[in-house]
Amino acid sequence: MPSDPLWTSAQARTLIQRREPGGLVRMGRVQRGWRQADLGGRLGCSAATVSRLETRGRVADLDLLRQAARTVGMPSHVLTEALGITGTGVLATTRVAADTQCDAEEDPMRRRTLLAAAGAAVPAHLLLGVDDALAGTPEPSGKTIPFDAQLAQARALFDAGRHVELARRLPGLLGDGHLVARSRTDLGYARLSASYTLAAQLLGKLGRYPQARLTADRASTYADLSGSPLVAAAAARELAIVLRHQDQPAAAQRLMLKAATDVESTGLATAAQAAAYAQMLCTTSYTAAVAGDRHQALAMIQEAHRAGRRLPQQAPKGRLFPLTSAAVDLYAVGVHWALGDAGAALEAGRNLRPEQFATAERQSRMHTDLARAWWQLGKPEQTATELLAAVRVSPGEVRDRSSIRQIVTDLAARHPRTAGVRELNAVVSGALAQKV
Repeated sequence: MPSDPLWTSAQARTLIQRREPGGLVRMGRVQRGWRQADLGGRLGCSAATVSRLETRGRVADLDLLRQAARTVGMPSHVLTEALGITGTGVLATTRVAADTQCDAEEDPMRRRTLLAAAGAAVPAHLLLGVDDALAGTPEPSGKTIPFDAQLAQARALFDAGRHVELARRLPGLLGDGHLVARSRTDLGYARLSASYTLAAQLLGKLGRYPQARLTADRASTYADLSGSPLVAAAAARELAIVLRHQDQPAAAQRLMLKAATDVESTGLATAAQAAAYAQMLCTTSYTAAVAGDRHQALAMIQEAHRAGRRLPQQAPKGRLFPLTSAAVDLYAVGVHWALGDAGAALEAGRNLRPEQFATAERQSRMHTDLARAWWQLGKPEQTATELLAAVRVSPGEVRDRSSIRQIVTDLAARHPRTAGVRELNAVVSGALAQKV
């Protein structure tokens, strides 16, 4: 229990039940004898902004709300309760929760979900199950194995490209993560953040970006509560990737630059911190390339190569950012491709080999990234060869990613007689889709 009785008072409990975190900030400010201008001065904003925060305290002001809560001495678990995070109700920061107020049969999101899922490798009922889990606090799975072991198993499914099985397990994993977070410890919040980060990775892979943004937002919220800069960096990376896919590259760039700065401020004293820093640089570089910022993209990937000199040939098991020097080279392939320079992309990847990557997901990603460069260069034979190699390692990397499926569709339309195209088209259309 918190030592300050203010946060357990009847007034505080009423504000928590009403989901009014801004009102709690106002309570803390008044207790300290501060005017709104006094708090604004400490937060670096105007008195009018503080007034709006105290009146609304909505998700649009979430970062400022967290800072204000810390400044007035509000315990983190009080803020999370007021946001609806630790209770059994609907999470206040979700958009999906509002959507579920519609009749299930008339809900346009559900209709779009069903349409989008038609013909996809992951069955519609599993995707809807994930949507339902995101609409509130999901129920625990009831499994007795430790949560860390569950999370490791889920990561292994992602790394193996077993998207169907991961989608099946995801609601229970998130429910168990919430159960762990009831401890209100930094580690509990970090574990829950990691589960939402993994959810964002899967949903982004499947092209379900609204849901991926939701899960990445939640991952960021819990990461902030955990106090871990590396956990926060992982969540920020997933959110930046979603923003990039939602045509918000400038916002994604700002987010990644801040994440890189935050990780760098740790001093990079450990190998894990150095790997996190290099990962932030790689993602920042690719984000800049997608935005057409050639200067920043090339500068960041060059800096990532320098940082990558400290990286091992194989990352230790369980590392949050399992980046290697070969992985940095693979990012360089993507950066040059995004900048429209297929020749430079292929040059960056000329020494890459599948055995340099520890997981099927990364091995297959190597092949698909090289395939994109060959396709950009107008070489259908080499494109098909790389895509076939990707399918043989992890079919989901070709089957479940819309951008790669489009290349296969274009290959089939323009070069139907090219070796391997018929097999690729069959995989994408589902004729050879494997049930995981």
